[in-house]
Amino acid sequence: MLDRVPDGAPILTAAQMRAAEDRAIADGSSVSALMERAGAGVAEWVHRLAAGAPVLILCGPGNNGGDGYVAARVLAGRGMDVRVAALDDPRTEAAIEARKGWTGVVEPFPGDLPGAPVVVDALFGTGLARPVAPWIAHAIKTFVDQARLSIAVDLPSGAETDSGGDFGQCTLADFDVTLALGALKPAHVLQPAAAYCGNVRLVDIGLELEGAAEPAVRTIAVPRIAKPQPSSHKYSRGMVAVVSGPMHGASELAALAAYRAGAGYVLLLTGGLPHPPHAIVRRRWSADALDDKRIGAVVIGPGLGRDDRAREKLEAALASPHPLVIDGDALHLLDLDRIRTRDAPTVLTPHAGEFAALFGEGDGSKIAKTQRAARRCNAVVVFKGADTVAAASNSRAIVASPASPWLSVAGTGDVLAGAIGTMLAQRTKSPLQAVSAGVWLHAEAARLLHRCFLADDLADALPQALARAL
Repeated sequence: MLDRVPDGAPILTAAQMRAAEDRAIADGSSVSALMERAGAGVAEWVHRLAAGAPVLILCGPGNNGGDGYVAARVLAGRGMDVRVAALDDPRTEAAIEARKGWTGVVEPFPGDLPGAPVVVDALFGTGLARPVAPWIAHAIKTFVDQARLSIAVDLPSGAETDSGGDFGQCTLADFDVTLALGALKPAHVLQPAAAYCGNVRLVDIGLELEGAAEPAVRTIAVPRIAKPQPSSHKYSRGMVAVVSGPMHGASELAALAAYRAGAGYVLLLTGGLPHPPHAIVRRRWSADALDDKRIGAVVIGPGLGRDDRAREKLEAALASPHPLVIDGDALHLLDLDRIRTRDAPTVLTPHAGEFAALFGEGDGSKIAKTQRAARRCNAVVVFKGADTVAAASNSRAIVASPASPWLSVAGTGDVLAGAIGTMLAQRTKSPLQAVSAGVWLHAEAARLLHRCFLADDLADALPQALARAL
């Protein structure tokens, strides 16, 4: 099985996708040629997955429907039992030509249309700008629920391409596979639409994507983390300082995660008593606690509290020359203008509530919101969630694959902060690459645990996740 979404793949908005298609046409291709490639690609996947079962293709009036007609013709030519049902007559020139290529019967959708073991949704694609009618959505759901295998062409009909929303209708059908044509779109990776896409597969239609979306937004990739060398020592492997507060457990988790993610030295600045693991060096907080030049990164926020003492610690961390991960309580104390002029890399890791408190609700997709936030504060912003998005101040961004829902327990954010701290401290990557590595390790550890785990278990699973990236 392939990964759910390809590693490091570009993610294009609807407008960027149209621009890429326009460039291909300007270089001598045509809409019909692109449709032929798309339909043939869809047919290849359907043929591979259907295992000879009868197929019903639902075609809309636009180019998405045209892709469906091409796929039907190709599948019939390969001897498969294919039926086509249309919502309406084709309305675009390329779709009209594609319809002419299908010599079989076109049944009315939905009418009294019987279902099929394999259903292909080619009704609406990236051009959709409004909710689908309830009766259409209901019919799609009915066919999908009855099918043994359901496949969406480009997007599940009803998904908002750029936001990953569903126009507020909650009407998307739950597909087994979605075939992304030419490039991934935000709806393939952002919730709630991503949850309905099933396994996402990319169909190459011959578009030149490099440079199609600058600044680039990509899916997260398996990081390549350098192994320790014979000359390595505890400081060269990265020294992480974790600033604690009255809730010692959160900072303990962050410190443990920093070690488990590969740090060579972890300093926990706390008033708590020593206890296992004894490898974590514990010292009491003082005004000069962060003066050690060997510190590679500072993590502050987990268990920090929100009183004057916490503010004092945050100010010291902000004034230090070290790369900084700001999480949890520290986000509630933060003045965004204070971090704009920091010379060292700064990473903010808010969940949805913290993000709204810092930056407001805003408009646009989660990707666009995170990019704006990163530009505003001149930092890397990690907007956490089932569809974590991280963006740098130059608007380059990564989107993580949908995360395990079992991460929804206390302390997992502290583990993420510690893992990112280690990646920053090792200083082998740009801040966004370091963040991407930390996010990936966190998600991979959750995948390895599978279900029903504690944040402590998540930290302990980081070395096994790290082994995949070495």
